[in-house]
Amino acid sequence: MSSLADKILKRAQSQGRGSVFTPADFLDLGTRSNVDQTLSRLVARDQFRKLAWGLYDYPRVSPKLGALSPAPDKVAKALAADAALQTPGSIAANQLGLTTQVAAKPVYLTDGPSRSAKIGRQTIMLKHASRLPAAGKPAGDVYQALRWLGRDGVTSDVVRKLRSQLDAPTKRDLAKIVSQAPQWMRAPLHDVAA
Repeated sequence: MSSLADKILKRAQSQGRGSVFTPADFLDLGTRSNVDQTLSRLVARDQFRKLAWGLYDYPRVSPKLGALSPAPDKVAKALAADAALQTPGSIAANQLGLTTQVAAKPVYLTDGPSRSAKIGRQTIMLKHASRLPAAGKPAGDVYQALRWLGRDGVTSDVVRKLRSQLDAPTKRDLAKIVSQAPQWMRAPLHDVAA
């Protein structure tokens, strides 16, 4: 194996099984054409898997099922590259324990370009948004969860639950973004941050 292949494989291994990446993640190691060629060789050797054009993973492997699909959030992060990325409201609400529902087609918000990738049977979509309050932070997840729940879904029980489970830094971040929220969301956000 070439030294470039060793370096790429070592970096992927340091991120662990299930990591997702693009050729741009390795451009500090070699030229674009050398990186592309090396990734193709690693795919041919079944060390990496090509998920879509320009998207690869170091797959998790089950003894019974073989290579497992990567986590949607890891695919979205790789697609977003250096752009801000925000968890979809349905996923954020689920992770916060506010709902058991999860969208079948997750749509992540980004300040970068809109993109999508079909991975197996699932499509991961990135949608450009001009405003992403507290993107990538727990406060951003709370904001998106409340937005997804909507005016009628944000009850006093939801506010009470969030207030009890959020830490002080997250509450401070929420207090900073209250003015960026739609009018109907400002009072619940303020109450959660209190």
